[in-house]
Amino acid sequence: MKTNNYYLLLLGVLLFTLSACGDKPVAPAELPQQIQTFVKQTFPGQNISFAQKDCDFLCSHYEITLTDGTQVSFDSDDVWEKIESPMQGVPASVIPAPVATYVNASFPGIGIKKIDKEHNCYEVDLLNGIEVKLNEQGALMEMDD
Repeated sequence: MKTNNYYLLLLGVLLFTLSACGDKPVAPAELPQQIQTFVKQTFPGQNISFAQKDCDFLCSHYEITLTDGTQVSFDSDDVWEKIESPMQGVPASVIPAPVATYVNASFPGIGIKKIDKEHNCYEVDLLNGIEVKLNEQGALMEMDD
């Protein structure tokens, strides 16, 4: 009987934890300081128009939308993992050097619309519609036009 009570208690705690998770809007002022600083330094003059906290079972992620439509996703360490800026392009200050070197050499004058950190690579969408996948050293892995 004690075992059944233990399992019921464990199930209750698990259900409570899962119900507390999910996607929840948050006020920009409630975002972690590291995210607020990143936005101020990387996108001067832009404000956060929407912020959302995504809770998984073990960690939290944030997604924000700026007033110009730029969207940024942050990992559980509050470091960007995806930036999409279809109007302005992704700021050069956040593009890793190997990625910037490849794009500047292969597509001079073409900006980056979206950059997505994946496991050991970057998926990059250029403003001209070309999509490339680069490894961490900036070597081309795939290209799609």
